[in-house]
Amino acid sequence: MPWWIRKTIAWVLLGSPALYATYLIATNDLGANPLETLTDHTGQWTLRFLLLGLLITPLRQLTGWVSLIRYRRLIGLFAAFYATTHMALWLFIDQQLDWRLLLEDVLDRPYITLGFMGWLLLLPLVATSTKGMIKKLGASWRKLHRAVYIIPVLGVVHYTMSLKADFSLPILYAVILALLLSFRVWMRQAR
Repeated sequence: MPWWIRKTIAWVLLGSPALYATYLIATNDLGANPLETLTDHTGQWTLRFLLLGLLITPLRQLTGWVSLIRYRRLIGLFAAFYATTHMALWLFIDQQLDWRLLLEDVLDRPYITLGFMGWLLLLPLVATSTKGMIKKLGASWRKLHRAVYIIPVLGVVHYTMSLKADFSLPILYAVILALLLSFRVWMRQAR
């Protein structure tokens, strides 16, 4: 299958959660609390794509399927897109861009602080994800992009702290994240 077809399929698959959210908005089918539904939807897909991005390296190493690496940047960019949408819902709709309320929320609610920190850490990764920036930064690029290991940890803790009950999904995400990070440690020690 030609590369452009595979890339188009990847774009459609990675963009489908946004298309689904758009459909829910268009059909007015967001439930009793539309903002909560959209915020949860974008946050969940942020975490899922962060974990999927981390899965690429172990899959490539275990299967030898080298072409998987081509999708890692795209998955990361979609994770950043969903994270930014998640943040924008909080900034513009929930807090109505009231800087006093925003600052209070960040300072008074630790899970907001952690989510905000995770989002801030994503921004330089997005800004330096181009081939030109990779070349320009050289070895520093790899060091900077190690933040990708911290961001999902912050995301899982942010999600867990935001809930009042039913911690099954954050526990599942935490287990997957622990396995993915453990695999990396194991591979590094095996070298």
